Amino acid sequence: MRFESEDLSNASLAERLPDEGPHVFHECDLSHADLRRLSLLEAVFEGCTLDKADFRGADLDGARFSGGGGQGVRFDDGELVDAVFTDVDLSTASFRNSLITDVVFTGCRMIGAVLSGARGNGYRFSGSNLALADVTGCSLRAQLIEDVRLDEANLSGCDFTDAVFIRSRLIGTRLVETKFQGADLRGADLGEVDDTRLRALRGAMIGQDQAAAILGDRGVTVL
Repeated sequence: MRFESEDLSNASLAERLPDEGPHVFHECDLSHADLRRLSLLEAVFEGCTLDKADFRGADLDGARFSGGGGQGVRFDDGELVDAVFTDVDLSTASFRNSLITDVVFTGCRMIGAVLSGARGNGYRFSGSNLALADVTGCSLRAQLIEDVRLDEANLSGCDFTDAVFIRSRLIGTRLVETKFQGADLRGADLGEVDDTRLRALRGAMIGQDQAAAILGDRGVTVL
């Protein structure tokens, strides 16, 4: 079923959607819409307004979101295996306890998003802004993290083993029991690295310029 530029704000979509899919939503207003526990396999959301849309418990395996978005979207307890988000505003979105295996986030605004408690692995971020996000306990083992901002994000308990950072930022991030064994941070802006942060980065690879800056702050000159 296709919805074209419809105002579905505050609507309960359970009353509007047939069982058969996939469904396509093109430039629709889904603000505060109730999509809880719906089957939305391979659904397409193009340029939709999603402020406070409620997808809790929904099956979004293979869904495609492109453009649009909004504040405070709820994906808690949902299934998003192989879902793709491209250029979507997901600021303060919540993915608590959701299954996000092999989900791809590209060019997304995810300031203040909550991914703590999310399940699965293989999800990827590129060209996205996760400043102030809560990424507690997430696994990004061996992932390429390219053009990603993680300023002031909570990365406690995250696993970045063997991950590679390119043109990304880790300024002011919270690093408590974060794993960086084998991670390549030469392409990351680490910001100010005090002794606590330096210990948290144990096992990672950094570049000569980064090492010189860290030691320079401690009065040591690298020639």
